[in-house]
Amino acid sequence: MDHHTDFIDKLTELFHSHYQQMPLETAILPASGSERRYIRFMKTDKETVIGAFNPDKAENNTFFYFTGIFSRNGLPVPEILAISGDKQAYLLKDLGAITLFDIIGREGHSEHVKMLLKKTIEQLVRFHWQLGNSIDYSLCYSADTFNQQQIFSDLLYFKYYFVDPLQIHYNKTTLLEELSTWSNNLAAIRPQTFMYRDFQSRNIVVEQDEVSFIDYQGGMLGLPEYDLASLLWQARAEFPESWKTELLNHYFRAIEKIPENPNIKETAFRKTYLECALLRMLQTLGAYGFRGLLQGKHHFLKSIAPALKQLAAYLDEYPQYPPYNELRKVLDALVRPEIIERFATFNFPVEKVAHLKVSIFSFSYKKGLPDEGSDHGGGYVFDCRGILNPGRLDAYKHLTGKDKAVIDFLENQTRMPEYMKGVYNTVDISVADYLSRGFDALSVSFGCTGGQHRSVYAAESLARHLKEQFGLTPEVIHIEQEQPNYKRR
Repeated sequence: MDHHTDFIDKLTELFHSHYQQMPLETAILPASGSERRYIRFMKTDKETVIGAFNPDKAENNTFFYFTGIFSRNGLPVPEILAISGDKQAYLLKDLGAITLFDIIGREGHSEHVKMLLKKTIEQLVRFHWQLGNSIDYSLCYSADTFNQQQIFSDLLYFKYYFVDPLQIHYNKTTLLEELSTWSNNLAAIRPQTFMYRDFQSRNIVVEQDEVSFIDYQGGMLGLPEYDLASLLWQARAEFPESWKTELLNHYFRAIEKIPENPNIKETAFRKTYLECALLRMLQTLGAYGFRGLLQGKHHFLKSIAPALKQLAAYLDEYPQYPPYNELRKVLDALVRPEIIERFATFNFPVEKVAHLKVSIFSFSYKKGLPDEGSDHGGGYVFDCRGILNPGRLDAYKHLTGKDKAVIDFLENQTRMPEYMKGVYNTVDISVADYLSRGFDALSVSFGCTGGQHRSVYAAESLARHLKEQFGLTPEVIHIEQEQPNYKRR
């Protein structure tokens, strides 16, 4: 069974079994880079529930264990409401839809954002020093310790997926020896405690100025400095250096207020924190390289320039790091202006995004192709007739590709998701080029037999994709449904 095609039914079934009712509404949340899929169910007019599906039972068991121990100790994490018998699906209390990352994007570096960061750090201290010694790390997912092997793996990820694709020249033997030495040195640092592993603003939910935490199933025994560096050195957040200093100091003040004061050596902690900041930057660039350079995902490509700019600022501010000559040469090569500029083109100014008009059509091949009306003579026309047609089935004949039943059919019982992935990859190339060159129009048309199901779904899907990836607001025209007299070629 394809796990990605049945998660909606499995989560809906679990919701019905637990509440003895069907949800009033169902909204599929955007997929991330993991295998996990999420749905927001409306239970009542005022109450929503999150459904989570993950085929990896081991990862789920770690999440259940961590959630239990965090909840019992009063840390703000989602309450588990129900778990399926096979432990692949579960329901969670909905903590809210707004993340700290969203608020940073909306407000910038406001005093309100700083207040939320301080609350976040106070809770992080509790994760580290109040609960760190009470966790059974043998129950961790994939790895129980942030050891030399884990650190070296992160650094190799950076080397193979970011440095090598950019064809940076280096002495391979020397660089690998340095990365191995650095991994050993970091892994030997003490004390170690619970390490969240991905402690960043996208995993912090804000509701009525209170913070809650999600996506901690990758936690393990490790360096607390790594979590703090992950939060304060998140590239897209672009916190000023004065904020980083103030918030680092706030971490120490928060430690003083808990009864389990670990009496950490502040000077040593600050040194390790700076090394972890560099390690986190390199690990993040490796992820951007894999998702962006290798897989071509625009969301990750546009994150590379800010990450490289932050790396450049770090190398200027802390010239003593890294204390390895070959690695330093590689990093200096990566932050050259011409390389940063190459990726800056993926971050398009608002005025260029507003200038580009994208028109997306659905149509029937029986009646002919639409006239897209642009001066430069066209764009793309995609034929959806190779996808299984829901219009052949009585249950869908009176519906369109905008109806949930048809959407579920196309996403779960046909190759439409695979088809749309190819469409996205193709159209994204032209959109990025048009934006960088200041073009003003692009058309994309989807045709099927009747212009009712497959083409309508594809047009709506592409519009959402371009909104998420580029901030565009395409005009969507369903010719057979809305404008049957539209001009044809």
